Amino acid sequence: MARTGILIDNRWREAESGKTIPVIAPAEGREFARIAAATERDVDSAVKAARRALETGAWGKLNAAERGRLLSKMAIVVADHAEELAQLEARDTGKPIKQARNDIVAAARYFEYYGGGADKVHGDTLPFLNGHFATTERVPHGVTAHIIPWNYPAQMFPRSIGPALAMGNAVVMKPAEDACQTPLRMAELMVECGFPEGSINMVTGYGHQTGAALSGHPDIDFISFIGSNATGVQIQRAAARNHIGCTLELGGKSAQIVFADADLDAALPVLVNAIVQHAGQTCSAGSRLLVERSAYDRIVDRIAEQFGKVRVGTPEMDLDLGPVVSRRQQERVVGYCDRAVADSIPTIASGQLADGLPSDGFFVEPKLFGPVPRSNALAHEEVFGPVMAVMPFDDETDAVALANATRYGLVAGVWTRDGGKALRVSRRMQVGQVFVNCYGAGGGIELPFGGMKKSGHGREKGFEAFHEFSAVRTMVIKHE
Repeated sequence: MARTGILIDNRWREAESGKTIPVIAPAEGREFARIAAATERDVDSAVKAARRALETGAWGKLNAAERGRLLSKMAIVVADHAEELAQLEARDTGKPIKQARNDIVAAARYFEYYGGGADKVHGDTLPFLNGHFATTERVPHGVTAHIIPWNYPAQMFPRSIGPALAMGNAVVMKPAEDACQTPLRMAELMVECGFPEGSINMVTGYGHQTGAALSGHPDIDFISFIGSNATGVQIQRAAARNHIGCTLELGGKSAQIVFADADLDAALPVLVNAIVQHAGQTCSAGSRLLVERSAYDRIVDRIAEQFGKVRVGTPEMDLDLGPVVSRRQQERVVGYCDRAVADSIPTIASGQLADGLPSDGFFVEPKLFGPVPRSNALAHEEVFGPVMAVMPFDDETDAVALANATRYGLVAGVWTRDGGKALRVSRRMQVGQVFVNCYGAGGGIELPFGGMKKSGHGREKGFEAFHEFSAVRTMVIKHE
């Protein structure tokens, strides 16, 4: 079991108030742990610990290679604790155990990637005036705040703090109160791994209290946030008040564009998995299926057949998907489905609930609706559940217009055997990532990830993340 307190200066403690928050297992609908509800003073203590780590502590004295070795060592530690962490992740989030195991593999890879890159972020020498030498270097922001969501806590933890630590920042993280057991356990493992006091600090609690205190703290130098649009606005306002930068990843309504000439045998399992993975609770979920009208019936019939085979179960059943994370999320998803039915949108196919599911679990039947009118909520609002909206298009121009017709711009998929068409359409997508004849659901560790439009700004993952968590300093030396 993970720690339930907060971590400051490598020491675990209860919240100053003594208050706690219940942790609910989504498959059971009942409490299985409690976490501390950190106060504003707890957050202040964590930020001060991070500042000490930078200015007078051992962390600020490490060079890039030494920071990298610690992160690389942590990759091995995560791999050594893989099954423990996977079981914790599955119970906390409700996802099938095979998906949780994959998440732990990815978590280890994040530590490995950023550990290996820590001493490979270089500056430039610049042509300048005669008699002068000009150069740049990348330096840490200082104390960085990290607020991550509940859908992929095991992955989000190293994805967010990995590049920040590699660049020499000291971090304070607030994981989501709905699911934070694996980040807390990994933080404990980081202490055991040898990370110096104050380099990594964890504060748990509600977003409107602990999260607000962290994002608004005057001694934070940079904020990384992954979550909703509404909260993203509040984060950016807090950053603006303190004149600091922030990276925001705020969700999506991603389109999968399927042309008549697509290889359906290859596409079908990917298209379905892109919406049912983790019960559709994925920012880059392929929630809109855009199908060329000339082949609409043929393609949709095949999709419906595949979709109808999807099965929902508990984590240990290890089926296609598990429950959604909370009763609130269950009510939200069911509400969208009920409104679609009330709007007379046909239900093309439904997934199946396995027999014997706990009656109090937060299970939802996956739904395939279509054709969905372009003005309907399912066409442009993020459901964050296993609900796919099918919409026909006429040609390339119409496909592009339809795909871009939302406020979001995170990911898109293009399915066609025509290379020219794939390139033309991909380059017109107003998104941060485009996948052709595949779909990465956010992509790999190496691939820069982030949004356009209301999906946010800044980039995580890949080498770009090193740049997000550092600043350029220019030095000019007169030598004549």
